[in-house]
Amino acid sequence: MTDISNDELVIETTELVKMYGPHVALEGLNLKLESGAIGILGPNGAGKSTFFKCILGLITTTSGQGKVLGYDIKTQGDLIRSKIGYMPEYDSLDPGLTALDQVRYSGELIGMNPAHATQRAHEVLEYVGLKDQRYRKTGTFSTGMKQAAKLACALIHDPEILICDEPTNGLDQRSRQFMLDTLRNTVEQGNRTVLMSGHVMDDIQEVCDSIVMIYKGKIVVHSRIEELARQVDEEIEISVWGGSSNMQNSLESRGLSVRRLGRIIRIKVESEDTISIILECAVESGVQIRRMGEYEPDLEDIFLLIMDKLGAEVKKTSDLMTSEHTGGTNYE
Repeated sequence: MTDISNDELVIETTELVKMYGPHVALEGLNLKLESGAIGILGPNGAGKSTFFKCILGLITTTSGQGKVLGYDIKTQGDLIRSKIGYMPEYDSLDPGLTALDQVRYSGELIGMNPAHATQRAHEVLEYVGLKDQRYRKTGTFSTGMKQAAKLACALIHDPEILICDEPTNGLDQRSRQFMLDTLRNTVEQGNRTVLMSGHVMDDIQEVCDSIVMIYKGKIVVHSRIEELARQVDEEIEISVWGGSSNMQNSLESRGLSVRRLGRIIRIKVESEDTISIILECAVESGVQIRRMGEYEPDLEDIFLLIMDKLGAEVKKTSDLMTSEHTGGTNYE
């Protein structure tokens, strides 16, 4: 990341440490975030939730410093929370309230007067696509409508930073795209910062320009997505027919690094002879190459490659889901 002044930062932490007894949840986090859309990634138990709680001033840090929008996370948590909207993954809606009452109530909880909260509730419900459903009880809402209502609750006080945890979870394609477009508009047109946590890498990549990856309480990656893609080893992707296992064995016997996904095989480019070796292996293996081309890695592939280099047991991005979904232990 390029050097920036402290005045341009929305979040800054210095040697931030959080321990739960002997367990180190966050270990020496040094982070400088500019405004924009940032994906917060990491496997279950990596420290993401603890990080959010620390910057919101909800829990006391063990050591280190941190500021959000210039406010100290140790002493000014109430001011920080007044500037941040939070859209949780879990169902936080009262099924007996209408969408309008739910959103208005969210505004009143953070100190807005009833008249202003009512006016803003109408505005944000229209913004998230619920204008025509605002007088319906949230208990009758579809999953997509509930997600939109939670987003409206987070936006009621026009926060400078919006934290979204799995915002597209359970949505159909149409609702998912509307949610992503709304979040992107919040950044680009609303000039706000969005911190987005999730396990669907396509969604993160569509909204966010950069990512922060946390693993075992440490920041292992902080980079723009486009810069990460350039750092991945160049690969040739082929689609084969008639014996992909034999083709893989043949390639590996020639010393090539191979990643296979069924009939799709990706081969690391070792030299200018790599393509010739691939073609020779196809002849030796008796397979047909139906398609060949340079592979352009997406964010999901980049994430899994980084996790593999770190020795993490993360084989698919669903491993990013919280323990509520996985049944695993969560120290966050």
